[in-house]
Amino acid sequence: MSVKIKKVGNSNTLTVPNTIKPIAKEFDVFQGRDGVIVYVPKHKNPFHDEAFIKSHNLTQNEEFGGSLIGKEIPQN
Repeated sequence: MSVKIKKVGNSNTLTVPNTIKPIAKEFDVFQGRDGVIVYVPKHKNPFHDEAFIKSHNLTQNEEFGGSLIGKEIPQN
């Protein structure tokens, strides 16, 4: 199956054939160096969502113990 680019106003448009059932309403689009056009379903970044941040403990513990190095915040 193939589609053609159509000019609509100042944009180029690619149609989605009926045989393809999109799983999202909004997509990010990228073009590779070899000309490949990739559409990726847009997802919210949970780390920018205040409700997600408040409902999760995002602190880290030292994996192997021992003294802290760098700028870690020790937990009492």
